[in-house]
Amino acid sequence: MDHDFWHQRWLKGETGWHQDDINPHLQAYWPPPGVEAGARVLVPLCGKSRDLLGLAGEGYRVLGVEISALGVEAFFTENGLTPTITPEPPFTRYRVDELEILRGDFFDLRPEQVADVTALFDRAALIALPPALRTRYARHLQVLLPKAVSGLLISLDYDQAERAGPPFAVTEPEVRALFAERFGLTELAVLDLFATNPRYRAQGLTRMVERVYGLRPFQTPGT
Repeated sequence: MDHDFWHQRWLKGETGWHQDDINPHLQAYWPPPGVEAGARVLVPLCGKSRDLLGLAGEGYRVLGVEISALGVEAFFTENGLTPTITPEPPFTRYRVDELEILRGDFFDLRPEQVADVTALFDRAALIALPPALRTRYARHLQVLLPKAVSGLLISLDYDQAERAGPPFAVTEPEVRALFAERFGLTELAVLDLFATNPRYRAQGLTRMVERVYGLRPFQTPGT
């Protein structure tokens, strides 16, 4: 799964992960404990998500990261926004007021670029990645983010043998294994999407579970 894979998905309009509305879990569970008004929020692999607008509309300073130029440009065009565009190799920065998207590879992001981030929102980043890249993603976040970051993470769990990703199935034990060294995890919601959405049955699946996790800074003894 290389850069070209995602470019082709955007070119072909194969963007089934996109939601036209602001994610309901963002509306229900944001902000996480400890996240203050006006905090800077990192949204990895953001695509053209309207969640960026939802966060910005609540007064947060938003930093999305997206590899596809088509995705970034679609976000601003579809929302009637004209960004200031600044080359910052290996990224290009798009900015409207306190909403920014860095176009480029998330794995090229460096700690100094997110030094003032205090919150993370991951709706579709982890589940966009196959197993090897999920491990790399979690490790990169561990190195990248300041220690005080809290956040919200959404995952899907289904029988991976029944359908190829993305989105990929990420089980609850895997989520904990990936992030337990970096965050304290609280399971906020478990939803049976299979029972409420007939399209999963039509796709040949036998289950589809969505889990919402709260992420809090992991405190070691004496800290």
